[in-house]
Amino acid sequence: MNRDFNKVICRKNNYAAKYDELELKFGRDDLVSMWVADMDFESAKPIKDAIIKRAEQGIFGYTSRPDSYYEAMTQWYKRRYDWNIDKSKLIHSIGVCTSLSIIVDKFTKPGDKIIVQSPVYYPFFDVVVDNERELVLNPLKKIDDNYVMDYEDLENKMDENIKFLILCNPHNPVGRVWTKEELTRLGEICLKHNVMVISDEIHGDLVYGDKVYTPFASISEELNNNTITCLSATKTFNIAGLQASFAIFPDESMYNIFERTLGILDIKRNNCFSLVAVEAAYRYGEEWLNDLLVYLKSNMDFLKEYCEKNIPEIVTNRPEGTYLAWLNCEGLGLSDEDLVDFMINKAKVGLDAGNWFGEEGKGYMRINVACPRTMLEQGLKNIEEAVKKYIRK
Repeated sequence: MNRDFNKVICRKNNYAAKYDELELKFGRDDLVSMWVADMDFESAKPIKDAIIKRAEQGIFGYTSRPDSYYEAMTQWYKRRYDWNIDKSKLIHSIGVCTSLSIIVDKFTKPGDKIIVQSPVYYPFFDVVVDNERELVLNPLKKIDDNYVMDYEDLENKMDENIKFLILCNPHNPVGRVWTKEELTRLGEICLKHNVMVISDEIHGDLVYGDKVYTPFASISEELNNNTITCLSATKTFNIAGLQASFAIFPDESMYNIFERTLGILDIKRNNCFSLVAVEAAYRYGEEWLNDLLVYLKSNMDFLKEYCEKNIPEIVTNRPEGTYLAWLNCEGLGLSDEDLVDFMINKAKVGLDAGNWFGEEGKGYMRINVACPRTMLEQGLKNIEEAVKKYIRK
């Protein structure tokens, strides 16, 4: 298998959003790009081989989905997480955000309330607000450099108009891998108030050390019956551009409504490459993933140690999962607007601004460390030099 994670691959001028949209997003294209959540690593060789074999046929018509596609996925979750997924309630969707938007649109009505736990992946806000539902924030509590759920605040905000809570498990951007106990308590509150959970678990495979990813719906039959789970191989295996994900529904009625909507939108089928790539990933990609996790963990350690030694004004957490780190930049003494300008025009790095993730993200930046070490080091050196020149004057 290809496991040269130190290999630098030029992705510019190859229609890669992470690079070709730098100027659109940041106003310049000469940045070290560490923003959007995809990896600068080649996908596992079995995935590439499967795509090449499919391409060599030279015919790219409509795709029929075999049972083996779903079987590969359900076997993965059974083997790695001891979770028995009911295949009859599992459906393909082109993306998690697509699923979230359809779920909000079809299973709530304008004016209904939906809870999100900020700071959080910013499309969560969009799928609520853009569908004309009322956004209710249950901000995470920060204790030292760690985040926990605020159950008391959650209880206080529950009312009969709350229809869903959107959970991020593991959490993007703060990197928490919620424990079974934390998730159970959350689930009990939601059950008590008849609030269904939509659980985005796209980062579930990307967990470090002794931390354990717990699929929310796997905790109990009661929670399984009160949860819609959104999953994907795309973050795990760096195949987001192929657009493939899964949604798991608790009952046949919701499944049928969702499936019918996919049909109306004509997005029920896989494209021919996502079909073979996802199945190959789940069947043959585990060894590659295990090596990837070692490399990502070493990059996370390097980031933290570098900041502590060379840029103490920036405090980084040590994520339990995901390949995204949450940088506390309050020590730079900059306003939110000036912080963004500093990173772009002084340090020349492309990062996600913390305020994209909600008010609680002000003073923070999100950095993607899923890149060769030399790229990460260059980005950090750029920040260090800019801090020396413009902050420590």
